[in-house]
Amino acid sequence: MFYMFFISVFCSMTMYPHPNSGLAHLSILVLLLSLLLPLSLPSRAPPHQHPVHLPSLVPHAPLPLSRSRFSSQTQLDFTTHCNASCYHKGEQESRREHLTEQLAFETLYADGSRTLTTVDVADEDNYEGTISPAIQPPTKGRRVTSRHRRQKRQIYGADGRFNIRGDHFLLDYPFSTAVRISTGCTGVLVSRLHVLTAAHCVHDGKDYVKGARKLRVGFLTPPYINGTKPSQTPTKKPLVRWVRVKRTRVPKGWIQGPQEVSMDFDYALLELRWPHRRPFMRLSVAPSSDDLAGKRIHFSGFDSDRPGELVYRFCPVEDESNDLIYQHCDARPGASGSGVYGRVWDTALERWERKVIGIFSGHQWLEIDGENRDYNVAVRFTPLKFAQICYWVHGNRVDCSQD
Repeated sequence: MFYMFFISVFCSMTMYPHPNSGLAHLSILVLLLSLLLPLSLPSRAPPHQHPVHLPSLVPHAPLPLSRSRFSSQTQLDFTTHCNASCYHKGEQESRREHLTEQLAFETLYADGSRTLTTVDVADEDNYEGTISPAIQPPTKGRRVTSRHRRQKRQIYGADGRFNIRGDHFLLDYPFSTAVRISTGCTGVLVSRLHVLTAAHCVHDGKDYVKGARKLRVGFLTPPYINGTKPSQTPTKKPLVRWVRVKRTRVPKGWIQGPQEVSMDFDYALLELRWPHRRPFMRLSVAPSSDDLAGKRIHFSGFDSDRPGELVYRFCPVEDESNDLIYQHCDARPGASGSGVYGRVWDTALERWERKVIGIFSGHQWLEIDGENRDYNVAVRFTPLKFAQICYWVHGNRVDCSQD
């Protein structure tokens, strides 16, 4: 199936060539050949992979809040700026008190009512185990200022994104796990009822966006499913079947107020009114990039410059902190909220599995020692973030400890 996909992708890219077509075609061949390499994965676990301590959260009784005003505008082109002071911020800000405050969460219901749930970390002696294996803390805690006006560079060199065309590909795993969010973002299916996306797609740090009042999730549906034969719809784009969201959960670490916002907690969970029947992708604590097959990440999203199309891309990890994945995967607004996945070694199954290890957030400029660096950034799932999201999905601590 994947070999058919590669051929389809190459044909698609040659039909819609990049302005530098010669360079683009060469880069496409290199990309496809490099993507073939992980298909022959090693049969053993990474030799340096360490077991991950999974903490559990103890939620308190929800506290009622005032109804949301839905006064904010959706900011799809999410960009932040970080200088040396935040890039090298130490671990002292991640003491238990600060972490538990950030891991509290708001729940927004369909009628506009809200609650706040505070939490405790069950295993207090091991809360410092939230630092993921092989990731050192000196680059932890990038607290960033609000939107930066510098020209954003989200395409690096030749465009390495692939349009996913063909009904058998759109409905095939893992592409079928990507869904649209009615505010203009992307999400990823993580259970029969739940979708992960970026927090900034529903909340700007001060209030929920207007589109969150009647939030919906869109499932791509090939035209022939509605009664038309595939041969009769060669040029039609997929249809979208929309499902209403029952409730939305956002970590308090994201809701910081008007003065500052942190990419570290740019994720939210949406609960659907009705379960879907499509395959979903399992979650994992993000390992070090050295423990990812090929040291690569992948994600599919609905980039705004390719309306109606599902767009796939992959790239190596350039840098990482405890909370963020820095990379140069080509992306445009609309891809925010995509599930970032890699092939992770599953110790129970004793094989490599695709698992969501983060959420694509946006773009960040780093100014370190007078040098400007720019990256596309994804939120990493630390053990505590994994425990929080798992609790949101399952509603209890037992299932999360066994996930």
